[in-house]
Amino acid sequence: MFSFKKKLVTYGTAASVVFGIASYKLLETDGTVRDQKNEVLTKVLMQGLSSAHYSPERLDDNFSKKAFDLYLERLDYNKKFLLQSDVDQLAAYQTQLDDEFKNGSFKFFDLSMSIFQKRLKEAENYYKEILDKPFAFEKEETIEVKPEKLKFASSPAALREEWRKYLKYQALIRVADAVDSQQKADTAGSKEPKKTMPEMEAEARKKLRENYDDLFKRMGQMENEDYRSSYLNSFANIYDPHTEYFAPKEKEDFDFEFSGRLEGIGATLTEKDGFIKVSDITPGSPSYLQGELKPGDAILKVAQGNQEPVDVQGMRLDKAVSMIRGKKGTEVRLTVKKVDGSMKVISIIRDVVVREEGYAKSLIIKGAKPIGYIHLPAFYADFKNAGGRNSGKDVAAEIQKLKQENAQGIILDLRNNGGGSLQDVVDMVGLFIKSGPVVQVKSANGPAAVLEDRDPQVQFGGPLVVLVNENSASASEIMAAAIQDYRRGVIVGSSTYGKGTVQQFFDLDQVLPASFDAVKPLGHLKLTTQKYYRVSGKTVQLRGVTPDIILPDTYTYLKYGEKEQEYALPFDEIQSARFSPWNSPTFSIDKLKATAKTRISASPTFSLINQSALRLKERTETSTRSLKLSSYLAEERRAQEESKKLENLRKNIPQLDVVGLKPDVTKLAGDTAASARFQAFTRNAKKDLYIQEAVSILKDAL
Repeated sequence: MFSFKKKLVTYGTAASVVFGIASYKLLETDGTVRDQKNEVLTKVLMQGLSSAHYSPERLDDNFSKKAFDLYLERLDYNKKFLLQSDVDQLAAYQTQLDDEFKNGSFKFFDLSMSIFQKRLKEAENYYKEILDKPFAFEKEETIEVKPEKLKFASSPAALREEWRKYLKYQALIRVADAVDSQQKADTAGSKEPKKTMPEMEAEARKKLRENYDDLFKRMGQMENEDYRSSYLNSFANIYDPHTEYFAPKEKEDFDFEFSGRLEGIGATLTEKDGFIKVSDITPGSPSYLQGELKPGDAILKVAQGNQEPVDVQGMRLDKAVSMIRGKKGTEVRLTVKKVDGSMKVISIIRDVVVREEGYAKSLIIKGAKPIGYIHLPAFYADFKNAGGRNSGKDVAAEIQKLKQENAQGIILDLRNNGGGSLQDVVDMVGLFIKSGPVVQVKSANGPAAVLEDRDPQVQFGGPLVVLVNENSASASEIMAAAIQDYRRGVIVGSSTYGKGTVQQFFDLDQVLPASFDAVKPLGHLKLTTQKYYRVSGKTVQLRGVTPDIILPDTYTYLKYGEKEQEYALPFDEIQSARFSPWNSPTFSIDKLKATAKTRISASPTFSLINQSALRLKERTETSTRSLKLSSYLAEERRAQEESKKLENLRKNIPQLDVVGLKPDVTKLAGDTAASARFQAFTRNAKKDLYIQEAVSILKDAL
């Protein structure tokens, strides 16, 4: 996302005109004023979506069906509460939701809540009865783990059977973990008494019972209003996945978590499909430095230090966030489900965000022809302070230091860079080209605005490699796309995320006159208001930026990125901007591609990474899992063995000769903590396979 992400835009009276509600009055039916807050909220949302969104939807029966399906999916994502007869009853409203949205009616929502609360109480009896009896893990049976392939149960008996298999699978995972831990302890020579299989099974059920007691207690305390945001977002998300309604408390959590000024782990969390998911990692945060938590991970359980983990599936976002936050120096253990479907326990020591770790920093890779390496975790800018740091100026300073170290080529690392300031992208591209357009930004109506570099000076004219991956998004994609379109450098890595849209926050309270104070606060609406395009005229939306040289990685064959989001805006093209490609290259991109392809094909490490990626693809596409312990353990051990093979192969890769720049070494000499962090950064760069390939590409170019 662009700089708007950190900047709340307040429109006041102007927004009233944009939203078309300056003269709105409450309606009356049969002489009775409707629920004022709900009515006003839906009116404001509808007007905002219809008049200010980049691509407004037509509110008709087709829209209503989409909203119905999306809401139902989110209400009971795992299909463990509602029966097919309930869905049939709710389906009577399938084409009426657009009318209810227009009129501020919540009849369908109220009915859905009435049915859901009834089924919630029934499900509470199911799990208690099931967990009272031992599970037999010798029987060969399977469970479907992909919710989209499940069907709603035809009867209470069928639903209870689904709960039995679901709870058995969760118990199986816990027992398998216990078996694995005990075997590792035996190998290490532990003298702890061994647990029998019945003891492990009983302990797994006991923990499950405690987790579900807590989960159902929390769910029982939730009120209809707690579900309202999800219902309203079933309308907003039909426009596109980045358009959202934030209730007042949700917006506070968004601002607080995104600010990075808290003691915690530095991850932005969202609630989606009943899961707490990681949407962003703050550069310089404990999560960023620890390195294992990634965008797209679903957090299933949270444990404080050595305490028992608490299941957070179905938990309200603010409660889950409050459990993950904590004081500096304390440990939080997160059980996460990775994008590839695997489970992992990640230990993170909470800390304050170290802002300097989120800034650009560089290294020199020694050799006959030294190569500079710049790591840029975000396109940051200080919007409140005119003299504050920004990524454009910082990268310019790093380039100058690298030139003083006689760097002949430069690697700009944008992997896992989620974007940020648009102006800094323009400034940064300008460091490598003479002058010209960098990006085109277009609103719904009117021609595209062309943002260009007007400075004819080229700070660095040598060979350039830009490293990207599937988590390089938004501003990172603009940077990579501009370098590629100008043929100014070589883009290396995996295809980028594919987000080519711009969002803006609207404070809904600001669009209403003072006479509506009684219904405030209403919350905020995040709207997609613009799309951006490459100078060539193509958008990166959905397709992202395809590297000139593609390197295998874990996510190569997985469904990932904007294209996998429901109702994402489409790929399209506009007229190309007028620009002149780089006309004085000292290298041939086509020749570099050919040489790299041969080298990558011959690499045993890249070959093994590709094989691992293919296995992950196969595993994610196989949606059934065995409920037999021996079969489950055998599959898990195969996966662990393959992972260990790759880990061992990476350990044996020759390390790069990487050192810090002289000014940085001098500056850090008096700061022990900062020096230790920089040394860790240097160690990681030395053994990074992707940096090594970028170095090889630059050596071919020099």
